[in-house]
Amino acid sequence: MPNDMKNQIEITAAQRDLFFKTLDQMAKKVAEDEPTLGVEFPHVTAPDGSWIRLPASLSAGYTGSSWSHGNWLCGFWVGLLLASYRHTNDQKYLVWARERMRLVAQRAEDPNTHDIGFIFDSSAIPGFDITGDRWYGDIALVAADKLRARLVTTRSGAYLASWGPLNDARGRCSSAIDTMANLSLLYWAANYSGDGSYRLAAEAHADMTAKAFIRADDSTYHAVEYDVTTGERKRGYTFQGASDESAWSRGQGWAIYGYVNSARETGKRKYLDLAERLATYYINRLDGRQVPPWDFDATGTDANIKDTAAAAVVSSALLELGRLHPDPAAAAKWTGHGLAMLEALCRDEFASEPSHRGLLKNSCYSKPHNEGVHGATMFGDFFFTEALCRVVMPGKFRPVTSNPMVIA
Repeated sequence: MPNDMKNQIEITAAQRDLFFKTLDQMAKKVAEDEPTLGVEFPHVTAPDGSWIRLPASLSAGYTGSSWSHGNWLCGFWVGLLLASYRHTNDQKYLVWARERMRLVAQRAEDPNTHDIGFIFDSSAIPGFDITGDRWYGDIALVAADKLRARLVTTRSGAYLASWGPLNDARGRCSSAIDTMANLSLLYWAANYSGDGSYRLAAEAHADMTAKAFIRADDSTYHAVEYDVTTGERKRGYTFQGASDESAWSRGQGWAIYGYVNSARETGKRKYLDLAERLATYYINRLDGRQVPPWDFDATGTDANIKDTAAAAVVSSALLELGRLHPDPAAAAKWTGHGLAMLEALCRDEFASEPSHRGLLKNSCYSKPHNEGVHGATMFGDFFFTEALCRVVMPGKFRPVTSNPMVIA
């Protein structure tokens, strides 16, 4: 049986219509926006609904003591172009994607950030999967080399430093939960190159993160500062959550997504079990909602600020968790949660008005920095689209390869 049939998710006719309509609107908006961007890329939407744009060349780095992540969202736009091509079979999207990839490619040499995982897993890797053109694959492999080089070894394990030059103590000792979602680049590189050291680096980081980031209640820290000699956690803290000990919902989403992918790529049941624990915490904190607050522990009026990007990340992750899970009842449960989240995003949060660019409203980039609090974000739109593609065209945007050790 072909993979796309074997992995087809059962949905109602109404859901199918809603999801296809949403992808139609996605492709239409992307085609409208592409000619307006010049050499810049969509980042987040402004209060008036227009895109705030940044060049792909904006690298991560320090300005004095202040850290800038640079443009870590540029690859997601290439991903939307490629998803639009898969949905429509219109060659113009493929042409646009390749030309955009030429602008993004320079970031493969960026030595200062884990976010090259996000940049190239969303662009070069689907570009290679869809076209078979090794030009895309070789760009992604260069980026994977830079990500693997961020591995810091300690007496109790190894982790990927998330930010900054590795010869700078500020960055060398720190890692973020977001890095779990960047590991996909390393797993892919191991398969593409035949060099297992990429996979070993990813697994080492996943194991270290499980020990240092996950609290007793299965919530997660946003960031951890390590003792670079012993590997012990010196402190857990946040940049984008409400407080150091709060439960930042998107951070929980990155963790779920990362461990689901680690389970698929390694065949290790411990990662699947950990993804379930993290997802159970997330579902319980939703308390019947489909879209989380930006932080589960936010108080006052801040508690009403939603993060649809977090919902998109988790929806995509749970659909994949359901596909991989060896127990039919558990698989159905997680698939059901993922579909309910996706349906709510399409029905209640899609920016259908022409004045609002982007796909999802209420995607909270960073409440502490008051950036992109109520608009669209490029990464939220990407993971939303990825989730839609998992349901209505499995295997055409993201491969549906599975490891028998996980699904048996």
